[in-house]
Amino acid sequence: MTKQELKNCHQRIIPFIHKTPVLTSRLLNKISGAELYFKCENFQRMGAFKMRGAVHAILGLSEDKKSKGVVTHSSGNFAQALSLAAQKIGVKAYVVMPSNAPQVKKDAVKGYGGTIIECPPTLEDRERTATQVQQEKGATFLHSSNHPNVIIGQGTAALELLEEYPDLEYLFAPVGGGGLIAGTALAARFYGNQCMVIGCEPYEVDDAYRSLQSGKIETNETINTIADGLKTQLGDINFPILQKYVSEIIRVEEHEISTAMKLIWEHMKIIIEPSSAVAFAALLRNKEHFKDKKVGIILSGGNVDLKKLPF
Repeated sequence: MTKQELKNCHQRIIPFIHKTPVLTSRLLNKISGAELYFKCENFQRMGAFKMRGAVHAILGLSEDKKSKGVVTHSSGNFAQALSLAAQKIGVKAYVVMPSNAPQVKKDAVKGYGGTIIECPPTLEDRERTATQVQQEKGATFLHSSNHPNVIIGQGTAALELLEEYPDLEYLFAPVGGGGLIAGTALAARFYGNQCMVIGCEPYEVDDAYRSLQSGKIETNETINTIADGLKTQLGDINFPILQKYVSEIIRVEEHEISTAMKLIWEHMKIIIEPSSAVAFAALLRNKEHFKDKKVGIILSGGNVDLKKLPF
């Protein structure tokens, strides 16, 4: 993946996405001891950064493949992103969702024009059902995080941030399936000035931390975290990018996630989801190390269930 590919991707997706704002907070700077720049992907279309990768992945298909539609399996933000992206580009989207996915997310996918195929709530069932749809409809499968065009698309959030603030010393982003952190790391390499990328992860789902330690993709025994967007694991395309370009992964406790989320809600007056708060929580956990540094933080999304607030 090259600097030119990232630039070309950004130019292609601009008509379909929002250029999200970068917000600052003097109070959060004081609390953290660092100079913070929050890239607000909670204001992205459908409420999360995933719109970027979904649009780019669909635009990269041939006309023949577009005519047969796209399929993914997801219970969250990528389900919504692919549905909306497909609707805007004029492509059919089939979304395999586990039967226990929240109704609010199913409603959102339907609202964006996606066709839902329900399956039992196991990864094996999701993959089998998606393969079945591929065979029956001829649709192209697009993975939510382990696909080159998705990764490059997600990297455009950090590209926009670095174009605005090229002298950032660190970039923090949450780690789930690895698409955002891999794209962010590539953007920092191409457009940053020796900007170091920090991945952020809950202790409860620290597979990426362990994967970088062991040198192979690890899985999670449990997924008991409020950061529901970070329960997925790394893939064979994004993992090597993390190994090469991510400086470290900082893990945080559940109470630290809810504290960071509450601080942003209270002092910045914006809605972010728990997965977004993980990046800020990681900075607060290690604030002595980042004292007086210029730090970018990707706020990955704002699709939160208001009935299940952690505070």
